[in-house]
Amino acid sequence: MRRRRSWVMLDEHVERHRMRTTGLTSRTLTALRARRPYPAVTITLPTHRREPYRAEDTVRLRNLVAEAKHRLEADPDVPREARYDIGEQLDRALADVDLRYALDSLVILAAKGEYEVWTLSRTAPERLVFSDTFLTRNLVAARERTRPYWVLAVAVDRTTLWGGSDGTLQEERAAGFPLMPEPAFNQDVERKERIGDVPGPYDDEGTHTYLRQVDTALDSLLATDPRPLHLVGLAPALSLLEEVGSANKAAVSKVTKGGLTNGPARALADALRPALAEQTARHTERVLERIGQAQGRRAFAAGLEEIWQVGKEGRIELLAVEEHYQRTVRVTGEHLTPVDPEETSPAELGTAVLEDIVDEIIETTLDRGGEVAFVPDDSLDAHERIAAVLRF
Repeated sequence: MRRRRSWVMLDEHVERHRMRTTGLTSRTLTALRARRPYPAVTITLPTHRREPYRAEDTVRLRNLVAEAKHRLEADPDVPREARYDIGEQLDRALADVDLRYALDSLVILAAKGEYEVWTLSRTAPERLVFSDTFLTRNLVAARERTRPYWVLAVAVDRTTLWGGSDGTLQEERAAGFPLMPEPAFNQDVERKERIGDVPGPYDDEGTHTYLRQVDTALDSLLATDPRPLHLVGLAPALSLLEEVGSANKAAVSKVTKGGLTNGPARALADALRPALAEQTARHTERVLERIGQAQGRRAFAAGLEEIWQVGKEGRIELLAVEEHYQRTVRVTGEHLTPVDPEETSPAELGTAVLEDIVDEIIETTLDRGGEVAFVPDDSLDAHERIAAVLRF
């Protein structure tokens, strides 16, 4: 099995060029959640963005890796070859970690022949888990909360693709982007210019061919990694793209502004801000409307404990959560009791105490085919900050 390595950050404010990054796509998550020969090792660690706590993070991380190696040695179910291989993967992962660029938590995944390193802008408990699958709930919840989207900046001479999250952007090289038209070659241009027979940039067949290629690449991108799509460009360029293809019809907004195919990211983000705000408002309105309809037909649940129960039963069609809602709870039988995370020991986390029951509910909902929608804080005050539309 080929070794895989990736530093992936779900926070666009970090200087991403300093390390290798890839997008946390649905396909990536599916691959990470696949069963593996025992053991698939997961290490999660809360981290700090500033000194002096980073020195403590380094010590805690090294201790967790050492504990993982000790468990590999002591576990009779781990074959000798896997023991050495996974130990090496953990060493490689540790060497890749640079806590100068830490966010709020770190996730290391290691199995025979592979490892992954992820840093997240959401906290995670300190845990070491051996299983036949990786523990991915923190990755799932982080991806859902960042609500990634695509931005296609279109012009007749160049089209670029940008990945967005929470209003910040990073140019992406995927699905063939950036794309540019083939150079035109016409020895008779001077004569055509004299008689006024030179087509404009939007009439030229080469431009039509190029934008068909853009449409094909966009279609491929959305098929493999579907996200909300925003189009940016001059009105004639966007109109011609619509005329020659169909993939662009998936766009949730069109911003008619040129000169942004090369960014910079900040200028492109500024141009998009009104469209993103409008999309958020429409999204929230649709979610609240579905919740109101569900209440009317009594296919509705609200509050942590009730939603935790219906989620385990696979009954959630739509889960609506306020963006910054988190809650640490103690599980006692079929009941949840809120606790202060500062008053719980690391040994309790993941067993008697769940660091964030909201993240657990999110992953359970997605695992069972439900939809998760985040809405602005205070949108669900009447429903204890979390609500669900039920299938039955």
